Amino acid sequence: MKSARPPLPHSADVAARAGGSCRQPTAQGFMAAVGLWLRDHAGLLRALQWGVVLVYAALLIVPACLDLPGDTARIWNNLTIFAQFVFWGIWWPFVLLSMVLFGRLWCGVLCPEGALSEWAAKKGLGRPIPRWMRWGGWPFVAFALTTIYGQLVSVYQYPKAALLVLGGSTVAAVIVGFIYTRGKRAWCRHLCPVNGVFGLLSKLAPMHYRVDEAAWKASQDKTFPIQTVDCAPLQPLRHMQGGSGCHMCGRCSGHRDAIELSLRSPTEEVVKVAAKEADGWQTALIVYGLLGVAMGAFHWTMSPWFVAMKQAAAEWLVDRDILWPLDTEAPWWLLTHYPQHNDVFSWLDGAALISYVLATALALGSGLLLCLAAGVRIAGPWRLQRLHHLAQGLIPLAGCGVFLGLSALTVTLLKAEGVPMFWANDARLALLAGANLWSLWLGRAILARWCSGWRQALALIPLLAALALVDAAWGFMFWWW
Repeated sequence: MKSARPPLPHSADVAARAGGSCRQPTAQGFMAAVGLWLRDHAGLLRALQWGVVLVYAALLIVPACLDLPGDTARIWNNLTIFAQFVFWGIWWPFVLLSMVLFGRLWCGVLCPEGALSEWAAKKGLGRPIPRWMRWGGWPFVAFALTTIYGQLVSVYQYPKAALLVLGGSTVAAVIVGFIYTRGKRAWCRHLCPVNGVFGLLSKLAPMHYRVDEAAWKASQDKTFPIQTVDCAPLQPLRHMQGGSGCHMCGRCSGHRDAIELSLRSPTEEVVKVAAKEADGWQTALIVYGLLGVAMGAFHWTMSPWFVAMKQAAAEWLVDRDILWPLDTEAPWWLLTHYPQHNDVFSWLDGAALISYVLATALALGSGLLLCLAAGVRIAGPWRLQRLHHLAQGLIPLAGCGVFLGLSALTVTLLKAEGVPMFWANDARLALLAGANLWSLWLGRAILARWCSGWRQALALIPLLAALALVDAAWGFMFWWW
């Protein structure tokens, strides 16, 4: 919604306000102009969102109505394989990457669930957001449950499973939007399974909407009317410091001449804002979610430990004549059941999968917490808030891991097409090395707020151990097994 305010300055004036000139606009001036463009072309962006909705619906629904592809099917001649490649090989890995590069621009400009939820909220009941929905643990719980359930039904491999998981989430978004708020995105703010992940990764983005508190106060003395901004994700605009909750839609750009799209250091939000904003649920999502549950979900398909655990359990059951867990007649929407492709899960398979993922999450997450706690204690007096703050330094490595796990399917599908992928492991190693250095840099900057000299050097040792623990997990998956 456009604010009622004087005519917008042209791009040269925007650049000048940001410290540039008419002839040589600065990068900050360019970013401010981009923010104003997003605001002033809201109609075009809404049309783009509905276009994405149509493509999203077609790629979800049509393959689910077709027969499963045969062994000779390829990306270029089979819609189901093409949709699989688009969703899991391109869409999701690069949506995650976009969070690091551009903040939550995907959420505000392209996301089909966000668009549908907001549309439903404009036509719905308009009820207030209930207290249960505001619970801070939903981002972690929703991510963990969705990830595990997706593995049980093989969401990456089969179109019906993709329709169930992704389509089910979309239907829930529409229902929540219809019931709660008036034209806002309650689903996105509180219940979306990837809201927490997107919020963490967007802290690394080199851009955000900067709020000038002094300009905001000065605007209160002006005589022209100022309308409120239609902020769909319900952000407290005046006091917004970071970008983790902002959907980057541009609606607030130029509001009260106090908000503009601006460049920033990729370390700013993690090192400064997170010192007070980080909490236990964010820590749980980082160490037990992104570095735990997600790791287990990517690991189990090639883990010899999983096979050994399942075989031992099967032998124990058979020796005691307990055979029902070996039954494979569970419906496809509960456990993977595609006998025509020789791909069926027994109840034991499902239980073993859940156990393996949870055990991986518990082992890795607890090990990481111990390392972080040791670093905090070495750096000075123990404070729980410091633990949550230091955990934020692992965000680059956590995000890189999820990208690597999802892109593994990209590599597999491209190999099937005959595309040379000999460089894949080298690229993975380079990405892991970069993520490690980034996390180490953030950790050092956070520790520098508490200590210096030899104490800071000693406090980095447990952080290095935490990085090594995560690297070892990826080493098993990509190089050692």
